[in-house]
Amino acid sequence: MKRRLMLGACAALLAGCRIPVQPPPQATLAVPPAWRGQVGPGAPVERDWWRAFADPALDRLVAQALDRNNDVRTAQARLQEYRARVQVARAAEQPTLSVGFTPTRARVIGPFGTPIDTTSLQGAFQAAYELDPFGRTASLTEASRLDYAAQQAAAEATALSVAANTASGYLNLRGLDAQLELARATLASRQRSLDLARRQFEVGYSSRLELSQAEAEYRATAAVVPQLERAIAQQENALDILAGANPGPVGRGTALVRLNAPAIRPGLPSELLRRRPDIASAERALAAADASLAAARDQMLPSLRLTASLGAYANDLPTLLSSPTRLWSVGGSVLAPLFDAGRLRAQAEISASLRDRAVFAYEAAVRNAFADTENALAAVQRLREQLDEVEARRVATSEVLRIAHNRYRNGYSSYLEELDAQRNAFAAENAALQLRAAWLQAHVDLYRALGGGWNQ
Repeated sequence: MKRRLMLGACAALLAGCRIPVQPPPQATLAVPPAWRGQVGPGAPVERDWWRAFADPALDRLVAQALDRNNDVRTAQARLQEYRARVQVARAAEQPTLSVGFTPTRARVIGPFGTPIDTTSLQGAFQAAYELDPFGRTASLTEASRLDYAAQQAAAEATALSVAANTASGYLNLRGLDAQLELARATLASRQRSLDLARRQFEVGYSSRLELSQAEAEYRATAAVVPQLERAIAQQENALDILAGANPGPVGRGTALVRLNAPAIRPGLPSELLRRRPDIASAERALAAADASLAAARDQMLPSLRLTASLGAYANDLPTLLSSPTRLWSVGGSVLAPLFDAGRLRAQAEISASLRDRAVFAYEAAVRNAFADTENALAAVQRLREQLDEVEARRVATSEVLRIAHNRYRNGYSSYLEELDAQRNAFAAENAALQLRAAWLQAHVDLYRALGGGWNQ
């Protein structure tokens, strides 16, 4: 009869613990059927995608950055923390076993008023296990596991970002090297033009105006050289920091004009959801937040706990080892919240808010990924078209400079005509080098946008 009353009370208690379920926010994300721009034909994105540029120096630099970069190492160290959190959560699902030993020495007053000294020893093994009929501890373990999986994807996203930044910085460095080489070659040409103008002025063939113009153009070109050298030094230092090294020179490989432009097949937009590590991290964080919400709701349900102890009691150590008094106990407890001023319900609402924010963060990550890919596709395509036009202009301005120089040297035109041709030719060649570096960097951005070959 007592057992039936106890079971009935537990059933009534569980029936009263109805927990309102807050639905997730309505999804507003829609996957586009295709990209706005296409680049191809090409090849799938490989994991070591930077090798497609065929530059051994770039390969070594990226490998060093992935091995020694502080952000990558911090992300790997963070994984150890979350791996330990999973172990902590799993431990809550297992029984606990502890051992205790309690020696006691006391003096009491006997029945005739005389003091009596007593010594007692007690040793015990205690075991406890919390039943999980509602799945609270299992939800906490699942949330920890998903948090760890999200951190794994976040570590991959960090590695992808470091590799992309290193490759982009190296390509920018090679572009600056090419511009510096052009500036020095142009400075040598300006020196020859200045010498020619000086000789013609000395023999009275030209005026001081043309000599001053030649000198001004020479000085303007000479000022470009230290400017580029400063930019190169800064870019080298930035690459060294990315690679986890002290600032200093950076090894060079293939020249800018001979670097391969890798072909990439972008695929379908839906494939991006499985290929980008930041999307995978946001997705797993959302699943972890949902599991945490389930655990927070289960906090409002009763908890069932079993305990057992086995021990021995004696008046001295020899007795404890030979013939102690056996002690044991087995019990259980049901603990259900009755009144907590709304604390548990508020905690569940906090978890629901975190879950909703994880939904919004996931949608934002997906939309940003779509935008990154569209921007990179457009950059690769439009920069290639712009580069073709600038290359054609560079060829035309080189021919104009050749003709203008011959006309001036033979006395058919003034130096102003050659000076204008020199400026246009230098600007066109410099613009072509800058655009080529930007076009190659756009491929790096496309690799980054497509997930960089990361495999889930």
